Amino acid sequence: MRRGSAGRRFRFAGLAAALAFFSASAAAQETVVVPLRVIYPGETVSANALDEVTLRRRQKGMAAIARAPGDIEGKVARRTLLPGRLVPLSSVREAYLVEPGTAVTVIFSEGALTISLTAVPLESGAAGDLIKLRNMDSGAVITGIVMADGTVRVSAS
Repeated sequence: MRRGSAGRRFRFAGLAAALAFFSASAAAQETVVVPLRVIYPGETVSANALDEVTLRRRQKGMAAIARAPGDIEGKVARRTLLPGRLVPLSSVREAYLVEPGTAVTVIFSEGALTISLTAVPLESGAAGDLIKLRNMDSGAVITGIVMADGTVRVSAS
């Protein structure tokens, strides 16, 4: 009798291990985003150029990749993105809000005092980037942070 119960325990343990293996492999399948067509450097990624697919197996040492369309939609390709290939997040960047040569409004605000002026960016910049600008009136070079609305905020230094 004792021998039979040990055999049952062994079979149940084997069955439990098999179930754990299959459930882990099902959970290992992930959804990722791949381009449907070639996306060239400098091109803005649109939702209709993307497809969600199931990753068959996890790659070792894999860099951070796009897992949902929102991860890369509206961003700009840094390099050529090929159809059906995984998209590393380092291959896209935020769209520039400020371009060199295009006049922008620069705002300084300290308490109740607000000063605005027009300056020309010397660098491209996305929201949150620190860029250099040239004051159109004085010619002085200043630095500021690009805001989400396309203005640049400077502070006292």
